[in-house]
Amino acid sequence: MRKNLTYGMVGAALDSFIGAVHRVGAGFDGIAFLAAGCFSRNPDKNRECGEFYHLDMSRVYGSYEEMAEAEGKREDKIDYVIISAPNNAHYVTAKAFLENGINVFCEKPLCFEVAEAEELKKLAGEKGLLFLVNYSYSGNVMVKEARELVRSGYIGDVINVNAEYLQEYLVDDIGKGDQTMNKLSSWRKNPEIAGISNCVGDIGSHIEHTVAYMTGLHLKRVAAKLDYFGQPLDLNANILVEFDNGAHGVFCSSQVCVGHMNGLVVRLFGTEGAIEWHEEEPNVLFVTKKGQPMQTYHRGMAYIAEKAAAMSRIPAGHPEGLYEAFANMYKSWHNAILKQVNGEELTADDLDFPNIDDGISGVKFIHAAVESSNSDAKWVEL
Repeated sequence: MRKNLTYGMVGAALDSFIGAVHRVGAGFDGIAFLAAGCFSRNPDKNRECGEFYHLDMSRVYGSYEEMAEAEGKREDKIDYVIISAPNNAHYVTAKAFLENGINVFCEKPLCFEVAEAEELKKLAGEKGLLFLVNYSYSGNVMVKEARELVRSGYIGDVINVNAEYLQEYLVDDIGKGDQTMNKLSSWRKNPEIAGISNCVGDIGSHIEHTVAYMTGLHLKRVAAKLDYFGQPLDLNANILVEFDNGAHGVFCSSQVCVGHMNGLVVRLFGTEGAIEWHEEEPNVLFVTKKGQPMQTYHRGMAYIAEKAAAMSRIPAGHPEGLYEAFANMYKSWHNAILKQVNGEELTADDLDFPNIDDGISGVKFIHAAVESSNSDAKWVEL
């Protein structure tokens, strides 16, 4: 029975923020070990990464194509690949590894086009491979607690959703045209690399998935207004949404809201109560039962639902955050792959991570929002 896994990375050079978070998350529980990579198109940076991680340099590849083909032929091939390269590399890289029989953990958004996303789903299904799309906030314990509360009927039927993801880091780019005032936006505002959307694609898609994960509801249609402020891609978006149960809501994502750093907030309103979660205060959940005062639920306490509590890593009062959320995704992902390679049957609980269907939903949401905004905010179905 296998107890450990190996993985490879595409992207995630030593100066990569998200690459470092992935490496910490993947290694958190001591189950998976980095064995191969194509970390950068720059040969010097690529070699530097391999040396830094003490890898066998024969498994530090010059391209994702070479890596996928070579690893696919090895008896000791990697069990999965992490794709943390920019958006335009997601589809082609994921396809190459799937074709070579390797499970894929891919950054969001999954790809540029819905047809590409559906092709990846078909290929993964034909190959019997697992596919995770990185909507990391579903790894937070209190997001899972919100999901359990909604599933249990504690707040009744969800009738309204208000969610926002507000940042300020691109406010200085307003009116600057192609100039980039913040290095983090160097490729995110380039349609050839980022795709058809910056703000909605980068952070608005997190709203869509986090709400869907908490509620089990999926979007039916949207009416959106995106603001570009002289940039090639959007920096701000206000979106009316309608869910498949008939409920409505408002999503707001922005990279130009002064005073906000990483303000993902989800508010769920039901016929019997309400739930509110703030990403910047991830260890608490605000829960209100109709006719009663608001209560504050704390991660790590005995009243937290069993499924959510199982992902809590340290006692209450000791804050958990982004690294732990990533680690929780990887915990479920690693467990699923180990059961797969050991010939065990996977259950629904084993697959508690954002999958390729969630990735497809994200691509559809981005396209619908952009289409709606380009059509004077008309309603567009997903």
